Amino acid sequence: MFRADAPIALRRLSRSDFAMLARWLAEPHVARWWNHETTPEAIEHDFGPSVDGSDTAEIYIASIDGRDFGLVQRYTFEDNPGYLDELSPLLEVPGEALSIDYFVGEPDAVRQGLGAAMIRTLVDATWHDYPAAPCIVVPVSAGNTASWRVLERAGFARVAEGPLTPDNPIHGTAHFVYRIERPRTAK
Repeated sequence: MFRADAPIALRRLSRSDFAMLARWLAEPHVARWWNHETTPEAIEHDFGPSVDGSDTAEIYIASIDGRDFGLVQRYTFEDNPGYLDELSPLLEVPGEALSIDYFVGEPDAVRQGLGAAMIRTLVDATWHDYPAAPCIVVPVSAGNTASWRVLERAGFARVAEGPLTPDNPIHGTAHFVYRIERPRTAK
């Protein structure tokens, strides 16, 4: 059992996490939205470049009391100009902004408040690690109620909605876009 009141620790993804990551990606509550192949070759292809540093996405494993439970990643829009282009009909996003992706992988950790705590932990670190970042912008499939609600619990506000390419083709193009601004006190 997870203690929701314990601090969340984030550590960079490593290849030793790949078997656990494949298991998480195969969990029905994750697979429905992430749509990743889970073979060792596919995991290496999709996540190896971030581990090696040749992909600028920073991927973290979240743990509580030493037990891994989820994944959160962040990346800048400057490093993903195609993403900026896709979002531009819905809202203007500064190039210095970041986006995140996330999931709680352990089934017994779902619906315990850990997703929002994990996101808040990364958001707080982002203000420190990226002093020029004015905000974090996250598009979410409108059908993924759990995902957009966890963003709301983490302090994000819905700022736009409209059609975007879904991560999983079985989902429609309807998306909500959430944003959190850098606090005035964050430096």
